Amino acid sequence: MAEFESKLKDLIIKLHEIEAVKFGLFKMKSGIDSPVYIDLRSIISYPAILETVAELLWEFAIKDIDCNQLCGVPYAAMPIATLISSYSKTPMVIRRKEAKKYGTKKLIEGKFSPGDKCVIVEDVVTSGSSILETIMDLQSEGLRVTSAVVVVDREQGGNYNLSEKGVTMHSLCTLSQILQVLKDAGRVNQEIVDSVKKYLAASQIHLDSTFFTAQPLTESVKPSRLSLPFSVRADQATNPVAAKLLKIMVAKQSNLCVAADVTSASKLIALAETVGPYVCLFKTHIDIVEDFSAQLIQQLLAAAQKHNFLLIEDRKFADIGHTVSLQYSHGTYKICSWADLVTVHPVPGEGVITGLKSAVADLHRGCFIVVEMSSAGNLTTPSYISSSMEICKKHPDFVVGVVCQTPSTLNNPGLLQLTPGVSLDCQNDGELGQQYNSPEDVIMLRGADIAVVGRGIVQAADPVQAAQEYRTKLWAAYEKRVSSLKLA
Repeated sequence: MAEFESKLKDLIIKLHEIEAVKFGLFKMKSGIDSPVYIDLRSIISYPAILETVAELLWEFAIKDIDCNQLCGVPYAAMPIATLISSYSKTPMVIRRKEAKKYGTKKLIEGKFSPGDKCVIVEDVVTSGSSILETIMDLQSEGLRVTSAVVVVDREQGGNYNLSEKGVTMHSLCTLSQILQVLKDAGRVNQEIVDSVKKYLAASQIHLDSTFFTAQPLTESVKPSRLSLPFSVRADQATNPVAAKLLKIMVAKQSNLCVAADVTSASKLIALAETVGPYVCLFKTHIDIVEDFSAQLIQQLLAAAQKHNFLLIEDRKFADIGHTVSLQYSHGTYKICSWADLVTVHPVPGEGVITGLKSAVADLHRGCFIVVEMSSAGNLTTPSYISSSMEICKKHPDFVVGVVCQTPSTLNNPGLLQLTPGVSLDCQNDGELGQQYNSPEDVIMLRGADIAVVGRGIVQAADPVQAAQEYRTKLWAAYEKRVSSLKLA
């Protein structure tokens, strides 16, 4: 143990020497200034240091963990994981940040079997979100992950966040340990130590990138969307349809939306009647119904009133304002007259929203803006998502929420996150490109408020039983999320 501690202290000093650990004033991804910056990507230029990191991680934790595979979080931890794999003769898999568009199109590369136990290797942990994203992709391929080994724990909530998701984190060293070693070595003074400790106390991070502290709640420290109950959020909604939807969710204890992708009117109405008691939203693609009629709409509205759910037409409007206003209110379907909600692609710009609003008149209507999709190879980029969210902010009277896959995309508790791609078996559907999450993962990891389930219910042998099971699991995940993310 003494030899291990000596090696670790020497490593910390070397990391400071090569400026992998720096002190000053650094703008972080969260937007706040940090007095310390840890960048272990640079150790690839120092093979001896890289080798020491791998050796210590193996000796410290990995050798005692039962595992069949290693996986380094892309990209900084991958060379560390590679050395550990070579050193320990433990097989390794590689997780791509996005699947290739050619060849096998795999997201996870390597030889493995479903059920293999995989240990995550990471360089620096702040909130733990990168580890959880990697775990989700590994689990989608059948790998089991319950442990993560990291070089540096910044002590900003990552350990807690991971433990809440059932992941045990082993850190080679903490930021506090680094400070103590460097102070003892005369490399930093007490002023730097105090400034970093003050920063850590005020900068504990939730998985959705919001901050919490151990101090009493003040006006400047507000609870996140993910930590608030739907009943509280209903009072913060600026759109009456959003408020109504949140109240329905509470009353029915349901955050389930069924995607009713059927092509006959009789099947659509039958589905609305059978699963209606268990859903808060009933999502249609009305243009695929081959025998559409005005009577169908009246039957849908009657079912919605009877079973207390809202109708959302997944039209994904994506044209100039004048055109979408006509598509919304005229033509065969007259969507505005019956659909409480619609979906919208923001690619045309703000005009697509103003066009829809112009057709609403005095009706209570709203929209979900599609900022991310669940299909493989989708073209949404960070800048596109950011611009889309700016459009949301400009139309709080009409935008009910967003369709997305990432919890940090949406912070406003008055808006809702709608996330598709949910299945109990979590299998992808091959060439059709849909990628699935489990009910718990879509709520806990993806940040969904409402989850969309399609074929898992529509094509089930017993749609009623399937709807009941999805509703139960999704609501339990929501309750778990709220209880686990309460402010300290």
